[in-house]
Amino acid sequence: MHRLFVALPLLAPIRDILLDTMDGIEAARWQSEEQLHLTLRFAGELDPRAAEDLVAALALVRAEPFALEIRGVGHFARKRRPHTLWAAVPPAEPLAILQRRVERACRAASLPPETRTFVPHVTLARLNASSGTIGGWLADNALLAAGPWPVDSFALYESRLTPYGSDYERLEDFPLG
Repeated sequence: MHRLFVALPLLAPIRDILLDTMDGIEAARWQSEEQLHLTLRFAGELDPRAAEDLVAALALVRAEPFALEIRGVGHFARKRRPHTLWAAVPPAEPLAILQRRVERACRAASLPPETRTFVPHVTLARLNASSGTIGGWLADNALLAAGPWPVDSFALYESRLTPYGSDYERLEDFPLG
């Protein structure tokens, strides 16, 4: 089985800016440089045949290149407890078009529809009950800005869970344009 997701890779200068924010919260599990990306669609656990079908469907996705930027930070919470810190990517119509087309490709490859609303972001840290408070970090990084950077491809990644977090391998690139 392959645990797969579709994402936009980030350029090194953008990753460097994001890495500079990763400090100041006790017991936060900060992402590594290799883990920084913008997820378009989590595909989940797929057998080799389903993974091949997904690659074939993604190869048919067409969209024009565009630019993105980072503007600010935020967090996701469950039952009022923060569990994820992220860098915000402002909504952009070309990104929304690409994400919808990736979603259609996933459905064409027989994946179930995504039920969560697409919120463009780059995950920076995972939090748990022992993590420190995030208010100071959110305030300190509220004006985070990076980019714009050109988006001229998207990629299929495999995620392997380890005791130390997830390892990501970029399996295939799909050019735009």
